[in-house]
This record gives sequence, C-alpha cells and structure tokens, in this order.
Amino acid sequence: MLSLLFMTKKKKRTLEETVILIQQGDKTLINEIIEAYKPFIAKTVSSVCRRYIYETDDEFSIGLIAFNEAIEKYSPDRGSSLLSFSEVIIKRRVIDYIRKQTKNQHISIDLTNASHEEESPGNVIVNELSLDDYQKKNDEQLRKDEIYQFQMLLRSFDLNFSDLVENSPKHADARKNAILIAKMLIENSEMRELLLEKKRLPIKQLEKMVNVSRKTIERNRKYIIAIALILSSEYVYLKDYLKGVIED
Repeated sequence: MLSLLFMTKKKKRTLEETVILIQQGDKTLINEIIEAYKPFIAKTVSSVCRRYIYETDDEFSIGLIAFNEAIEKYSPDRGSSLLSFSEVIIKRRVIDYIRKQTKNQHISIDLTNASHEEESPGNVIVNELSLDDYQKKNDEQLRKDEIYQFQMLLRSFDLNFSDLVENSPKHADARKNAILIAKMLIENSEMRELLLEKKRLPIKQLEKMVNVSRKTIERNRKYIIAIALILSSEYVYLKDYLKGVIED
C-alpha cells in the first residue's frame, strides 16, 4: 500500500522519516522503499504514457531512476510529501525520455525518406505535427497535475484559489514587491521553517528585513504565502508564470 509505514522496534516511521535516514547514510533502506512503491511508480509512469506500464518497459526504468532522484533531493522544507514531490520528478523525466525517443524516431524517418524517392516528404511534416501535438498535450497534463498539487498544498494552509484572486495585489508594482518579499522569506531558512511548520507568515521577522510597512505585508499575507510555497517547491509551470509577472 502507498500509505505503508516503515517499522522500527519502538515506533512506526513515516516514509519521509525513512528518506531522511537514507540521506544521512543508511542506504540499506532504499531498496526496501523502492520495492514497496513500485506500484506507485508504475501508476505514475502509466499516467504519462497513457497505457499500462510493465516493470520490463524502458519507461518503468526511467521512473525508478526518477524516484531514486526524488529520494536524494527531497527536503521537508519544500512543504510537500515525498510522493507529491516524486510524482513531479517522475512525470518530468518520463516526458523528457519520450520526447527524446520521438525525436530520434523522427530523424530516422527523415533519413529513410531521403533515401527513397517514392516516399512522400509529407510524412516528415506529419511526424513533426504529431510530435508537437504530443508535447502540447503532455505539457497541458503536467500543468493540470501541478495546479492540482498546489491546490492541495494551499488547503493545508487553509487557503484556496479564490483567496488568491481576491487578495492578489491590484497593481503590477505591488505584485512584484510581494513576490520579492516571498523570495526573501524562502531564502531565509529560519523564516521558511516558520512558514512551513507553523503554517503562518512570520510578519514580525519580515517587517525587520523589508522596506514595506507591516500593514502592507498583512494586506498581502495570503498572496505572499502562496508565492512562497511556489518558490519552495518543484512547480515548473507556476515558476515560469512568476518569471513573466516579474518581467512585465
């Protein structure tokens, strides 16, 4: 079961606690975790490939490598569970693999067409369009998955998307300032820990570090929290959106 808890002699140990032990050097536990979570890996890879994935498939191997990468990179400071974090990593690595394979197939078809005059060059165009359409569809799915994961994270802070819409600063400069405050918060390990553990904005500490009034920070509290959660997690598409906001 995905909710499996690894046992110690004295008490149950969560998956995240086990991962921390692995990162601290206890490599004997890694095979235990991977074996227990193979169904999760297969399900995640299958959702990208749109077909059932077997352990003998190359895509499953990519998923295993990505899951191991997630174990190595995971940090509780990100504000998400290992499974949420690893799901993002697995899907991203499988998409990269499929894109690479599809591009290689396109090159092979292109060379075949060049050596057979009876072959229509239109096949190459069709393959280009198919690849582009495939990439767009998978990007769209990954974006939806990312938004859903972010929505779940917001709920743990008693926030939702409606709150963000209602509390988003109206002026571009105000939004940029709020994003910069969130960035400063995340870069400070003490304040980041307060945010993620206490589920609240450390307004008093922030007030001492930024040239913004306490009233302004409080007014933009929900927006700043949301931006800080994006910046502290592996949200590729949402981070790209923030870049656009800052550069506007």
